[in-house]
Amino acid sequence: MSNIIGELKSQPKGFKVFIPHPFPPLSGFDLGPLVARKNEEASRLIGKLDYATKSLPDMDYFLLMYLRKDAASSSQIEGTQATMEDAIEAEVQMSSKIPPDVDDIQHYIKALHYGIKRVAEDKFPLALRFISELHRELVHQARVSGYVIPGEFRTEQVWLGSRHIEEARFVPPPVADMQRALGDLEGFINADDAIPVLIKAGIIHSQFETIHPFKDGNGRTGRMLINFYLLEKGYLDRPVLFLSSFFKRHRALYYDKLEAYHNGRIDEWIGFFLDGVIDIAGESIETITRISALSNHDMGLILAGDKRAIESSKKVLVNLYAQPIVNVTKVQEWAGFFTRRGASRLIERFIEMGILQPKAGSEKYGRLYEYKAYMDIFNPRE
Repeated sequence: MSNIIGELKSQPKGFKVFIPHPFPPLSGFDLGPLVARKNEEASRLIGKLDYATKSLPDMDYFLLMYLRKDAASSSQIEGTQATMEDAIEAEVQMSSKIPPDVDDIQHYIKALHYGIKRVAEDKFPLALRFISELHRELVHQARVSGYVIPGEFRTEQVWLGSRHIEEARFVPPPVADMQRALGDLEGFINADDAIPVLIKAGIIHSQFETIHPFKDGNGRTGRMLINFYLLEKGYLDRPVLFLSSFFKRHRALYYDKLEAYHNGRIDEWIGFFLDGVIDIAGESIETITRISALSNHDMGLILAGDKRAIESSKKVLVNLYAQPIVNVTKVQEWAGFFTRRGASRLIERFIEMGILQPKAGSEKYGRLYEYKAYMDIFNPRE
């Protein structure tokens, strides 16, 4: 099924660049009945997920874990080796020597927080200015910032998949065509049309990746746009549908389907995208069910324990939902203890109850402890 969105044009130096057509196509998008059925199933699961999130107390604590998971997966697609666990551990240790891969994840989390505030609180439209700001937060003082101007659209030709443009897998549009295509995309994002929200979110992502408007950070910025478009449209009260882990599990197919989109087979890309929505929505519903069961179980252990320690223990347990790797200093801060001794005793009780355990590999001095049962719920499924 063909929905031609552009064409390859030969250049004097022997390579071909992709020149987008005016967007969206005047004829619309012909996606077929299979995509329509997948969209119905994806929309059903989104509704079920939104209902499930409302059952969780302290949702903002759990939300940070979703953000970290997406940040790790999206960064790993681009070659980052650090994990979500590495990022959480770095937050606790507050070291000035953060490994570059962990720094990538932390910048992504920072950009997600920024975008959520702009969209959900400030009601800022998903305009080019927003995309520029998002990119600025993503790469400012990051390890790529030496050759990328944060928040600035590129002013030169780029290419993908090779050191030499003649051997590139894909060459995005030249600067003038890129600028025109960005204007079309901005209009499309904010148009009041009849395209189903999930399908439109998928098209926004693939068109953004086709335009490739930055020298670096396009994949991560484009994947964040999916979340913010769904958030702006009110599809979820909280942004807990992050597709990066699905794209990471199917990385080669992800790139293949984006290439299919370039070649006019939009239905293939959207079918794959909706498979991701269905997969991740189902996984997120299961995650919330497991969180609820674990939360109820562990709160029950606390309430059945030492009555004098219930209030401080409840404070620590709630904070563990956002920060499941801790040290004595962090527990002392959460519980409001005046001494480290009180925090150490509380940690010992949590170990006895099976809530915390010493983190393997951490030194006795400055020992870390992890809420492993909770961490395991969020560990990405490969």
